[in-house]
This record gives sequence, C-alpha cells and structure tokens, in this order.
Amino acid sequence: MALKVELKPNERIIIGTAVIRNGDTRTRLFIEGDAPILREKDVLTASTADTPAKKIYLALQLMYLQGDLSASEKIYFPLVREFLAAAPSALPLVDEMNSLVLDGESYKALKAAKGLVAYEKELMSNAARGSQRLRAGGEVRAAAP
Repeated sequence: MALKVELKPNERIIIGTAVIRNGDTRTRLFIEGDAPILREKDVLTASTADTPAKKIYLALQLMYLQGDLSASEKIYFPLVREFLAAAPSALPLVDEMNSLVLDGESYKALKAAKGLVAYEKELMSNAARGSQRLRAGGEVRAAAP
C-alpha cells in the first residue's frame, strides 16, 4: 500500500537522501516502497537545534534518515545522559525513546522526541516564570513534578 502525502505549494519533503520541493500548486504524491520520509515541518537543522532536547531530536533525525543506528552510541546516548542530568523528571520520556531506538524503531523514536522537546519547553517556561517572580520579590513555590 502506498503512502499518500499532500504537499502545499513550495513545501519540501525528504525522501531517502533527496530533498524534493513542490511547485506552485498543491500536489499529492503516492510513495511506494520503503524509504525514510520527513516533511519540512518535522525537519531540524544544526542551526535550529538550539536546545538540548532539539539536539537529541536532531541526532534521532539523522539516525532515521541515514538508517544508521550506530550513531546512537557516539551521539544520541551521551546527549540523553546529559539531558537527564539536568532534567531527571524527563526519565519516562527518555525511557520510551531509548526503547524505540534499541528496537530499531527510529521513526517512532523521532516522534517521541517531539514530546521531549515540548517537555523541555514547558520546563524552561516554568523556570522563566519562577525567575520573574524572584526578580519581582514574590514567593516561589516548588511545582509538583
């Protein structure tokens, strides 16, 4: 069964190692076969991977697109250990990603990493609010994990 993908005008998609850019009109593609596929909205670059969770996402993205899970030992797991040292409350999310990586499910791990990016954003937002309260002289209460 073919995968149906609809592209907006000028939208990009990665199929295998090729970047495909749509023309000026909406297009529907039917992709047959087995190749890594990522829509433009799901792609991070080295310059946009500007937080620890986004760097983990980028490592998983590269592993998925290259079909090479050997990078997990050199790049992915050290990034994850560093992230957990700073945010141990993320362990359930990281456990899910790690299980998927070890099972060879790199696309599902990539999808799970989106949850880690969202969690990191929430943590940073909470930290910023706490910092603002401190500067304003207000009381800061510990939030439940």
